[in-house]
Amino acid sequence: MQTTKDKTLQNINILEVINIALKAGSAVMQIYRKDFTVEYKDDKSPLTEADKTAHKIIVDGLSKISPFPTLSEEGKNIPYEERKKWQYYWLIDPIDGTKEFIKKNDEFTINIALIHKDTPVLGVVLAPAINELYYAKKEEGAYKVMLDNGCWIMDEKDLQKAQKLPLNNSTSNTENSTLTIVASKSHLNQETQDFIDNLTSNTENSTFISKGSSLKLLMVAEGSANVYPRLAPTMEWDTAAADAVVREAGKMTYEYNQQSNTQDSTSNIKNFPSLKYNKEDLLNPWFVVK
Repeated sequence: MQTTKDKTLQNINILEVINIALKAGSAVMQIYRKDFTVEYKDDKSPLTEADKTAHKIIVDGLSKISPFPTLSEEGKNIPYEERKKWQYYWLIDPIDGTKEFIKKNDEFTINIALIHKDTPVLGVVLAPAINELYYAKKEEGAYKVMLDNGCWIMDEKDLQKAQKLPLNNSTSNTENSTLTIVASKSHLNQETQDFIDNLTSNTENSTFISKGSSLKLLMVAEGSANVYPRLAPTMEWDTAAADAVVREAGKMTYEYNQQSNTQDSTSNIKNFPSLKYNKEDLLNPWFVVK
């Protein structure tokens, strides 16, 4: 018998969400290609015209396809007393990797997630500068599409080009392959470096990749990296959309207990709980994607 939960999720057409992300991506790239000003929020984090433009496009678009509330990095701070009553809600980051956007190194993403209670059940991540799109819906798998340059709208036939994750040439499909670790380009702190050092000290062949935004989670999802440690602050909107892709690709985003940073940093990681969403404090704990 079909559950109400399943019906609710089934009623969301992921193609509509993808096209909202693409519309935001088109507007963002117009700003990216020109000179733009940078503001700084109260927490000293940067904010650009692209953040505000993408936020408006996404919020307006989502309001037309579902009745669910939206929580965004660039939106108002909604009290937990109200949020905790939500069964489904959209969690978005209009520009994840604003520092990468400002540096113009192409490693920024547009993130849209649907959360059911405390779990991401749908995710769309667009990397507009490198023409990559990732999407996932619970129990329907995770996929990657390489977009044609300037492709800002898709239809059902375009989704037929999608590659199911993890990719066939992924690290997980190669015996005795090199351990590939991906970590933050702008936020590589000492704790994360210590984790990496512990991990590689027991590994004969390893390689390290530095990457911006939610692309790090997606590298693990597609299999181009084995592990992504984030032993530094992130917010729920930074991870939710890519986390949905990670989970549907058969991987997981685990809360990381720093007390367990023993000689083999990931030996018991699968005993740790998965990342939870819509907490009273929207700050994520440290985590490892594997």
